[in-house]
Amino acid sequence: MSGEGVTVVKIGGSTLGKGDTTIEDLVHLQGQGLPLVVVHGGGGEVSRWLDLLGVETRFVNGLRRTDADALPVVVAVLAGLVNKELVGRINGLGGRATGLSGVDASLLRARRYNPELGFVGEVTSIDATVVRSLLSARYMPVIAPIALEESDEGQLLNVNADTVAGEVARALAAETLVFLTDVPGVLGPDGQTLSHLQAADARSMIESGVVDGGMIPKVEACLRAAAVQARTLIVDGRRPKALRACLSSRGAASRAVVTGTAIG
Repeated sequence: MSGEGVTVVKIGGSTLGKGDTTIEDLVHLQGQGLPLVVVHGGGGEVSRWLDLLGVETRFVNGLRRTDADALPVVVAVLAGLVNKELVGRINGLGGRATGLSGVDASLLRARRYNPELGFVGEVTSIDATVVRSLLSARYMPVIAPIALEESDEGQLLNVNADTVAGEVARALAAETLVFLTDVPGVLGPDGQTLSHLQAADARSMIESGVVDGGMIPKVEACLRAAAVQARTLIVDGRRPKALRACLSSRGAASRAVVTGTAIG
């Protein structure tokens, strides 16, 4: 299956609180015939389990250090607990979802890029064959951000879920990439939410520090996907039916997002 019509949705634990409708929206949209791929994070749940197990949580420049003690917990929580809970909720509401990580079918290959971060990788290649097969069978792939290290047989790496979403959208030549976040969208220099951001302006805002922190990998992922003509949106996922609203009309009309930022 080609990327025609495919929508990649990145969701995080911060947008899956009480009253959230993301799972319902995914099931509804799949029922309407929209091919969907979900990429998820789960940093909050990882931190909770590390604390429960007495494993120290450390961050380097805002990024989680994943050492030899933390890696098994990260893998178990993201590829196991979080992934299967999401798949269970989708299927429980009548959807057709299958969970996998970047390790399955060698979907994601990565390399370590900062010794201070330990077993944290950046994506170097994607083999989306298994994702295309699942989409062709009308399943919704739900992907946990764990990858295989390219230079070490069998070594697992923790990777940024925002980056994974952008790379998956790019590999599939997806029609749309949506980030559901816990903020209204990308904020401009005046602190107001931007409804649209051109690629050149997005890069400039990253360089100047206007776009910072966890918004940087989201915007960079949007730019990667936009380079292959994907529509990219960063949307406030806390709003009821936010995903359904931003995808309610396909094509150019869907750029009119009530709360969020279109990039590209």
